[in-house]
Amino acid sequence: MPSALVDDRRLFFLLASGQRRVQRWVEARMAARGGLTGTQSGLLFYLGEQDGALIGDTAEALDVAPSAMTGLVDRMERAALVERRPDPKDGRAQRLHLTDKGRGAREAAKDGLDSLNHRLADGFSDAELAVVARWLQSLAGKFPRGDQT
Repeated sequence: MPSALVDDRRLFFLLASGQRRVQRWVEARMAARGGLTGTQSGLLFYLGEQDGALIGDTAEALDVAPSAMTGLVDRMERAALVERRPDPKDGRAQRLHLTDKGRGAREAAKDGLDSLNHRLADGFSDAELAVVARWLQSLAGKFPRGDQT
């Protein structure tokens, strides 16, 4: 049962408001640099670790709906950041690979992410950040994808 202290913190409001502010800040910086969206950067980061991943696995890792993933990959393929290749074992399946341009864009996005993470962490101790990270990670278990209850 939540305590009165937690209720007074308006956790949902603060989480939603904070997310919107950070998102606007990131998108403004990205637009000013002619850069990528957060989701596009996420795709590059994921493929940097899992190059050749199946499109469905990538959508799941990024928590993106399959229909949105198709559009995302189409745009990134047109920008020559990623390419689709047929799965060698299952010709119906598609795998995503970073291009050289995509690897360069990933490195640039990484620099921006480092700056953002420093800004987010400013003023907090490692112990405090560990609690925040644990709480945020717990949300996926408390609110699994597709759970409508």
